[in-house]
Amino acid sequence: MLTLYGCPNSRSLRAAWALEEAGAHYDYARIDLKKGEGRSAQYLAVNPGGKVPALIDGSIVVTESGAILTYIGERFPQRGLVPVDPARRAKYFEWCFFVISELEQPLWTIAKHRFALPPDWRVPQIEATAVREFARAAKVADARLAGSEFAAGESFTAADILIAHSLMWARSAGVTHASPALETYAERIWARPARTAADERERAT
Repeated sequence: MLTLYGCPNSRSLRAAWALEEAGAHYDYARIDLKKGEGRSAQYLAVNPGGKVPALIDGSIVVTESGAILTYIGERFPQRGLVPVDPARRAKYFEWCFFVISELEQPLWTIAKHRFALPPDWRVPQIEATAVREFARAAKVADARLAGSEFAAGESFTAADILIAHSLMWARSAGVTHASPALETYAERIWARPARTAADERERAT
């Protein structure tokens, strides 16, 4: 049995979404980050970083959302979440690394300096720079998509989860520098039934 450790309003939605897309049966273990449960000895034994998501599959433990999505895709290959064709697979990984290192990074910087860091560590002035960095990354994403329906070819993959989640994260944070085309793409991907089911799963637990 698969067990996903997560918390609403976090990157764990990406993992739950991928599991729903895969049609997987899984348990959901809620980690209340606001109550400090991520720093409990029990959870640190699962993920020493104290963050969510984390996925357990028997004796296998996977952390980091991009790695978890890729693991799920390869665990359930019939769903096509991770391409098999070398060219599409390269494009898939290109998008994954770009999202984690470029597109979401400014958003996490903003979040840290708004609420995640201790108050005396926060530097409000850094937000303007982060917004500009996001705008630059969003422009690159727009060019790379170039009107394509999906990121890594002609069908949906886990890369689309990463991109859409980051773009909707930006919207919720009030960072509105994505192009109309990117916004339309994000809304279309976000409307998938599996994303709705994942959101309901997280909030019901």
